[in-house]
Amino acid sequence: MHAIPFYPIGTPGQPWGATERNLWRARQVRQRSHADDVLGAIDALRGRWHVEPYGEVAYADAHHAPERFPLLALRSHPWQPGLPSVLVTGGVHGYETSGVHGVLRFADAHAARFAGRANLLVVPCVSPWAYERVQRWNFDAIDPNRSFREGSPAQESAALMRLVAQHQGPYGAFAAHIDLHETTDTDESEYRPAVAARDGKLFEPGSIPDGFYLVDDAGNPQPAFQQAIIEAVRRVTHIAPADAKNEIIGSPLVAPGVIRYAVQQLGLCTSISGARYTTTTEVYPDSPRATPEQCIAAQVAAVCAAVEFVCGEKSRRAG
Repeated sequence: MHAIPFYPIGTPGQPWGATERNLWRARQVRQRSHADDVLGAIDALRGRWHVEPYGEVAYADAHHAPERFPLLALRSHPWQPGLPSVLVTGGVHGYETSGVHGVLRFADAHAARFAGRANLLVVPCVSPWAYERVQRWNFDAIDPNRSFREGSPAQESAALMRLVAQHQGPYGAFAAHIDLHETTDTDESEYRPAVAARDGKLFEPGSIPDGFYLVDDAGNPQPAFQQAIIEAVRRVTHIAPADAKNEIIGSPLVAPGVIRYAVQQLGLCTSISGARYTTTTEVYPDSPRATPEQCIAAQVAAVCAAVEFVCGEKSRRAG
């Protein structure tokens, strides 16, 4: 049996305090530019989309200079009453690259096909500080995708919740919400050990599935919606198989490539829209069977399938 190394920050069995969070921040290095990669891409879409600022995140402490990141969404225009509305989010975890670039690719190259059929609110990068550091957590060592709840401690989550609430009034309820994510090898080598250390708990090793999968809402399961997305993505990349326990990341497989979480209880992003149809995508960028381009294409295929499903439902009801 191999010994499980403890995370290099903190004391076993003791949750982190301010000192440990500062040590963790000191390890985070800026590796890419949110302004260049995301804001620049959004700026190029002006004219085809309404660019909607929805706040900013601002971080600073005694050891770090202040940083401010504008938060921008893209809204289809004109927004047409009577059409189904779909929310698309990416970059809730900044290190999950294909989610951010999948949203941008969809907005640039694929959204036009749904003009006159669906209203779209698209948020390419929810967590810009984490995007630049290729990190899951935000500056405060908080996971935004466990923080979508009233009084959220994560600036990123609170800002997105305000944006969605503003649109649920004058623009009507969302029909669907698809949130784009990745499951990476670093989830097992870095993130899960870091969570255990931060919370003063024992790290329990797990496994990383090889392939694409979806997370449905256990409180509002929509199997036909999930299946439509899986079938579309299957044409682009492989679907993750279950492990020996018929599970993916510790959750029972309910259909090929589909597991379920209690999204409201966990404070996940897909809990915020009130949509009937919700899902979280999970791409595996470290697979020897998938390229970075395939990962982005898989995210785009998932979004297109989700919007197409909602448009088709409207047609089916009309018929």
